[in-house]
Amino acid sequence: MGLFRKLVLIFTLIPLVEFFIFYSLASVISLPYTIAIIIGTGFLGAWLTKAQGFKTLTSYQKAVSEGRIPHREAIDGLLILLAGAVLLTPGFLTDAVGFALLVPQIREKVRKYLADRLKDKVQVVGQDLRDPISRKSTQAGPDDVFTVESEVIDQKPGE
Repeated sequence: MGLFRKLVLIFTLIPLVEFFIFYSLASVISLPYTIAIIIGTGFLGAWLTKAQGFKTLTSYQKAVSEGRIPHREAIDGLLILLAGAVLLTPGFLTDAVGFALLVPQIREKVRKYLADRLKDKVQVVGQDLRDPISRKSTQAGPDDVFTVESEVIDQKPGE
């Protein structure tokens, strides 16, 4: 199935399911309570997203300061951003997905699933920037000196 067809299904099926859930719940507990729940989950989702985002940002900064590539933290940040987006979208199905993505253990499973799916499609290329003497250590220390050879190319627009 092509990407366009999947997107059409997602953008038509999800709103229909959300509407059905909304209508069913409103008929059981009343429309004002249903709307209150949607607004409440929006505020709760925004607060939880902010808290998880700051925690992930702190982990990201720690990884960078330790000289590690913050790949887990970057993916967590993207998943938290996605969680925030779907939590701000009115609906119960989207709220369930958003709250699930804010649970670290679920986010870890999603991250591993994405890594398994993308491992053959993404290639990380780089070189060890430390000198041969310091290569025996696995982490860069605060006194390590790195030299990066580079070239500046000045390109004017339209050239």
